Amino acid sequence: MGKLRRSDPEPSSIRSHYERDGAEGFYQQHGKDYRNPHEPIIIKSLDIACRQWSLDLSHVLDLAAGSGEVTLAIRGLGAQRVEGVDPYTWAAYGTRTGQPAMRLSFADIASGALGEKGYTLIIASFALHLCEQSRLPALMYELSRISPRLLVLTPHKRPEIRRAWGWELVGEQVIERVRSRLYSVLQTDVR
Repeated sequence: MGKLRRSDPEPSSIRSHYERDGAEGFYQQHGKDYRNPHEPIIIKSLDIACRQWSLDLSHVLDLAAGSGEVTLAIRGLGAQRVEGVDPYTWAAYGTRTGQPAMRLSFADIASGALGEKGYTLIIASFALHLCEQSRLPALMYELSRISPRLLVLTPHKRPEIRRAWGWELVGEQVIERVRSRLYSVLQTDVR
């Protein structure tokens, strides 16, 4: 349930905008001004996850970075280098974090656009459940090529990330209905 531009006559939930315009349409219209209203629980979840799982924050990819809430939170937790990627909210991310975001979509990443990169951790907060189910296996495979660990924060049980896509669940925590799931790349190639 995000905040919309002040010029919107009747604020409504993000979900109602998704239903009317689709997620892509919503972010095309509101990406520049987007702020995740769940930021306090995201910050709390990240703090607990970092302590519980001793996450390596030396080079992090903030996937579908929104306005940078994850980037700012993990900087506060000692992250050394963070890169954001978001095709719609890149301007809000840049304004808020003071650094540019790569303008890549899930489709771009699934096609190998980040193939030359390498990260110690990828964090996807309130985003992967929006990826088209048919694109998810390719996206997960490409992510497994650039990082050994993936932390997914979601207000849903979705997405279900399967072992066949190269990831295994390490642990899960639920805080105020927000699930944090840590995945590691499988050591044996099951792809």
